Amino acid sequence: MTTSLNGGCLCGAVTYEAKGEPMIVGHCHCVDCRKASGAGHGTHVAMPESDVKVKGEVKGYAHPTDSGNSVERCFCPKCGCAIYSTNSGMPGMVFLRASSLDDPDQVTPQMIVYASRAPKWDVMDAGLPSFPEMPEGGPEAAMK
Repeated sequence: MTTSLNGGCLCGAVTYEAKGEPMIVGHCHCVDCRKASGAGHGTHVAMPESDVKVKGEVKGYAHPTDSGNSVERCFCPKCGCAIYSTNSGMPGMVFLRASSLDDPDQVTPQMIVYASRAPKWDVMDAGLPSFPEMPEGGPEAAMK
């Protein structure tokens, strides 16, 4: 079954369509995701880059991670809405921000990473697999 995920920014200048099933959907409590989201965590939908078509101009901001990789967070330059990110340690992958989906109920989070950095007030689903940091081998390895 092929899924079509559609989304975009607040002002409508950037839209996207992602075809196929997400590889993984997860919550991340790392400091960067918290600050970039303006909330206690970011929720990401991992998709192969070849399955995602973005229309409109995005700007990016790259920042090093704990692992030494670089994450580039892409956003609408007009309204500032976060759209997706890429990670130099996971080439060929795009991490859509679940908050930018037109229908966020199309995805279901499967795991929590950097749970040790979660603020006490950002309570997560206790039934999800939770990792204090990023699991060895990344999120895909943790789900196997």
